[in-house]
Amino acid sequence: MDNSRYRWVIVAAGGLLGCVAIGGMFSLPVLLQPITRDTGWSVAGVSSAMTIGFLAMAFGSMIWGTLSDRVGPRPVVLSGSIVIAASLALASRATSLIEFQLLFGLLVGGATAAIFAPLMACVTGWFDTHRGLAVSLVSAGMGMAPMTMSPLVAWLVSFHDWRTTMQIVAVIVAAIMIPVSLLVRRAPALAGGNAPASETGAAPAEMSLGEAVRSPQFVILLATNFFCCATHSGPIIHTVSYAISCGIPMLAAVSIYSVEGLAGLGGRVAFGLLGDRLGAKRVLVTGLLAQAFGALAYVFVRELAAFYAVAALFGFIYAGVMPLYAVLARENFPLKMMGTVIGGIAMAGSLGMATGPIAGGLIYDTFASYAWLYIGAWGMGIGAFLMALSFRPFPKAQAAPAPA
Repeated sequence: MDNSRYRWVIVAAGGLLGCVAIGGMFSLPVLLQPITRDTGWSVAGVSSAMTIGFLAMAFGSMIWGTLSDRVGPRPVVLSGSIVIAASLALASRATSLIEFQLLFGLLVGGATAAIFAPLMACVTGWFDTHRGLAVSLVSAGMGMAPMTMSPLVAWLVSFHDWRTTMQIVAVIVAAIMIPVSLLVRRAPALAGGNAPASETGAAPAEMSLGEAVRSPQFVILLATNFFCCATHSGPIIHTVSYAISCGIPMLAAVSIYSVEGLAGLGGRVAFGLLGDRLGAKRVLVTGLLAQAFGALAYVFVRELAAFYAVAALFGFIYAGVMPLYAVLARENFPLKMMGTVIGGIAMAGSLGMATGPIAGGLIYDTFASYAWLYIGAWGMGIGAFLMALSFRPFPKAQAAPAPA
């Protein structure tokens, strides 16, 4: 199969691998109550496995990304797939809370990081045209996890105990991810193990990794993604609770999150197409400004219809901007280090996501209101917008990173 056609196989494989990996990790919220009822472990204790998972993803992203630059994406993604399946199976047999936290949080979270950055880096290398769309489709596949894997886990646990359910999920993860990971190939430009001498629209290939990670461009991308994810983390985690506090019934409140997720699928594709047509930076800057005011809009809603409207807008925007970071990275850094660069950006985003649950809880406990959560998210969003606005691409003819 020629490269122009096989690149779409890479996109399909990336979307499916991301969906199943994220779905395996996000089986925990669905299984939370069955686990606590069966074991007597505290809700906070079991939930903390997810926090550990996010931190493991954050610190694993750059490590796995750098490794994929050296050995190629297939061994990394295959290793991650095997570890996710094995960790889920082992966590299902945990007999103590600390054992469960380590097996599920540390191992599942760390192995999931082996999927995102290496795949995103791989996909960007396969595309010179339609790059924004390709990355967005992979991201959309990952976004399908709450609408596919989570309902599957909920259905399974209605017939089995949580341990059996987690073992079945481990088998599903292995059966899908291990074969599909074998479809992943290095970008043709790197297939021989060397980066091309020059790359259109990117910093020159002779830039060293040290120069890249010290460059203002890399630092700005990390800071922007941290503040971007901090902007939408709190609203994503706490909006259902906020809606319930406004008197909306629980089932209806949960459906707000579903509306946000569905809108996000459309946002990923739409922003990818716009990025290809108008430029990734321009679309990202505009999207970040819109995201800030989308978060602020929650302060003014009380009725279910208004929640749906804001959730659809907010979900469309925040999900749409996320894949654009990988496109900007590919346009500005050599292909040979794309795993490290995107891994660093993913690390910053995961740390940003970790702020929302804690900040929202502290704000509500202090003020008995979520208003300051959304006002604070607006402030974070404006910060992300200003940082993105300050991003300056490398001059194409330049042989070294631009000075600050």
